[in-house]
Amino acid sequence: MNSCVLMAKIVRSPQLRYTQDSQLAVTEMMVEFDNLSPNNPPFNLKVVAWGGLATEIEQKYVEGNQVVLTGRLKMDTVERQGYKEKIAELTIFHIYPLNGDGDRSNVVSLNDYKSPENSEDDSNPEYEDSGIDENKLDHIPF
Repeated sequence: MNSCVLMAKIVRSPQLRYTQDSQLAVTEMMVEFDNLSPNNPPFNLKVVAWGGLATEIEQKYVEGNQVVLTGRLKMDTVERQGYKEKIAELTIFHIYPLNGDGDRSNVVSLNDYKSPENSEDDSNPEYEDSGIDENKLDHIPF
């Protein structure tokens, strides 16, 4: 299953419209998220929501909001003056607001993540102090 979780900032306010045939609500907005390389600019991504979620997003979210999005990532190919361009689009099924006061409960920024290469010890940072018993984890055979 194609599933994506993304922490981003809304850079273009949600725009609500309706389909012609069934009058189903559709909201589109643009979000931006940090590039892993500090020397490169942030990435921009088109986000689409349908139905009741689309209406909720248009009513509750504006440009500048920090959010966590979960959805399905899709790549479209568009013909442009002699070349093909790939454009990413995220169709979301959940949106979670991040409070402006810095309260990001249960969300860890990539800047706070310590990669294993940079770790001074050989322990796995993913399981440090997490309370997860590695012996009880399901092992996927592929």
